[in-house]
Amino acid sequence: MNKLQIEPEAARAVLKYLSNSLGLAPEEARPGAFEVEKRMIDYKYSDKDTEQVCSKCHSMGRVILQRRTKEEWELLVAMHRGYYPLSDFQAFRRMGPPQTEPGPDGRPPDNRHPMEKAVAHLSSAFPLKTAEWSAWSANMRPPRLQGRWALSGYQLGKGPVYGQVVISPVAGAEDAFATEIRYTYARSGQQVARAGKALVYTGFQWRGRSVEGANDATALREVMFLERDWSSLSGRWFSGAYDETGIDVQLRRIGSDPLVLGVDRGALKTSSVHRAIKIFGVNLPVTLTPSDIDFGPGIKVTGVTASSKESATVEVDVARDAPAGARDLYVSGAAHQGAVVVYDKIDGLKVTPLAGLARIGGINFPKQYQQFEAVAYHNGPDGKPDTKDDLNLGMVDVAWSMEEYTATFGDDDRNFVGTLDAAGLFTPNVDGPNPQRRNGTNNYGDVWIVATYTPENKEAKPIRARAHLVVTVPLYMKFDQPEVIH
Repeated sequence: MNKLQIEPEAARAVLKYLSNSLGLAPEEARPGAFEVEKRMIDYKYSDKDTEQVCSKCHSMGRVILQRRTKEEWELLVAMHRGYYPLSDFQAFRRMGPPQTEPGPDGRPPDNRHPMEKAVAHLSSAFPLKTAEWSAWSANMRPPRLQGRWALSGYQLGKGPVYGQVVISPVAGAEDAFATEIRYTYARSGQQVARAGKALVYTGFQWRGRSVEGANDATALREVMFLERDWSSLSGRWFSGAYDETGIDVQLRRIGSDPLVLGVDRGALKTSSVHRAIKIFGVNLPVTLTPSDIDFGPGIKVTGVTASSKESATVEVDVARDAPAGARDLYVSGAAHQGAVVVYDKIDGLKVTPLAGLARIGGINFPKQYQQFEAVAYHNGPDGKPDTKDDLNLGMVDVAWSMEEYTATFGDDDRNFVGTLDAAGLFTPNVDGPNPQRRNGTNNYGDVWIVATYTPENKEAKPIRARAHLVVTVPLYMKFDQPEVIH
């Protein structure tokens, strides 16, 4: 910015000073966590006028994580107008003549420009000095995180993840840590070992990076939120040119008591016999018996085929008349809420995300990939789809395909936008004009992503669901500095 020349090490020192001296309290940072965790969500801000001004060009998360005086908010608007003059026409200024008629409430019309309304709101909602920051800064201290932590998480398209993280302090640095990470993808059994480093800013904001072996291509950026009691962290580990691939993670400090983290596949069909389930945990008894494990009404544990401190494989029978619904799992006194769901049939299917985004690339700009996942549902007690009592049965194996999303006559996007593999991962085509397309356009477009589930009962009809995928051009300008975090 402004032609500043600064080395990454110096930039990290500046960032640390600013975050610790002019940062955010936990309750101020949490509402905007989606921004730093690089999540694509449909976020709605409470003040419509401010949202319309700010979100024309970027996420509201970038705004709600800032604190400024009124003068500084005004200067920020002035900076935008100076650097990006089109912002006046896009969002900042009122177009057309002033209103003269009173509003529905009888009050005179508010003829302030949108940017003036936004500054007034932001100055009040996000001032520079807050009671939350005053309280937190007086109490802030470097956290003591050394020890073993239980990891549980979820990756779209791959399912649940369980493992452990060992956190060690870095000598001579009170807020720097080294990590040794190992985890297992429960559905596939794939095991991963990583090592990394992290800094904790403002006493609770974890920023780390880890790799598998010495392979820098496997790097994951880690953004997590440390709770006040230092007993848990949660957030997202992600990678990709657009931060699109990630794992939602939660870390819990390990003590001497057993912890149940979850199971490999949590949907249990009625009338199932000798159904194998793998339980993941920490400090589990190595000699488990069926009586030590309780899946709840209608589920009988018939045997334990393998057990260790970190996992146990058991066999269960599910009664024909077992009521549909979620079950808590207890293992030697340790509990996991809603570990499994009992169902008698699959009523519906949904593709997640319902609206996906990918970007062509690979020549001049990187690609943005999009992972999809098919989730099965039971209609619940009311027997109706899309109601609050529906039961989420988790990810299921499906056949993936693409269909044309017809937007114009002779639409042929499906032939050019990219490919979809058997695991639901969409890989976009290359960037740049394609001479094989009509008018030599880029490989952009939109398609339907279709999942087809074939029930175990061969007499039942296949179940289909679909999601809309937009494949667009690269992000030509990216206002981010990951090298400072790295």
